[in-house]
Amino acid sequence: MTPKDRLIVPLDVPTISDAEAMITRLGDTVSFYKIGHQLAFAGGLSFASELLADGKQVFLDMKLLDIDNTIAKGVENIVKLGVQMTTIHAYPKAMVAAVEAARGSGLCLLGVTVLTSMDDGDLSDAGYGHQARDLVLKRAAQASEIGMGGVVASAQESSEIVKIVRPDMMIVTPGIRPAGTDVGDQKRVMTPADAISAGSTHLVVGRPITGAEYPQAAAQAVLDEIESAI
Repeated sequence: MTPKDRLIVPLDVPTISDAEAMITRLGDTVSFYKIGHQLAFAGGLSFASELLADGKQVFLDMKLLDIDNTIAKGVENIVKLGVQMTTIHAYPKAMVAAVEAARGSGLCLLGVTVLTSMDDGDLSDAGYGHQARDLVLKRAAQASEIGMGGVVASAQESSEIVKIVRPDMMIVTPGIRPAGTDVGDQKRVMTPADAISAGSTHLVVGRPITGAEYPQAAAQAVLDEIESAI
């Protein structure tokens, strides 16, 4: 993979027009985009098809969790969209249903371990008996055994995840913050170079790029860090 294949920029904007404007500002520097809930519910699913037709890669971040049949039917339709990646909350039954539904396709299923905006206290408040690190590693191991294409986790756990998952699995890490940038609502963060060095295969970098005065320059700076770490 080239550095451009490893950088994913989320289009967390309210309208398709806003997304198109950001893509124009980023130019050829970025080729991989994430569509999450905000844009998906504003025409983002159709827009994903346009991005694919334009030669871009698309990560459809839906974080699916439901009964097995609903998960399977949802994944079957995501396969038809032709996107490269999508997310399933890393509950074993949900992952099993998703893997079976995507079998034979090129869709990379990512198991969401623990959100990077959550720490040990947040998990305790939600009723979990695990600390964040322990739950991440447990779910990563389950995702590997079930046959998922990768996991989503904090880069702080990447160096341990890479030891327990299959070597072909992707480790996709949000919560990436270049040195000197605002952490915002993220709690378990790491710089781009450190994340790649720790074992992350893909970095999701949002506000440090899309909120910058010059997004293209900010994206290039992240690519340069990725290159140096590789």
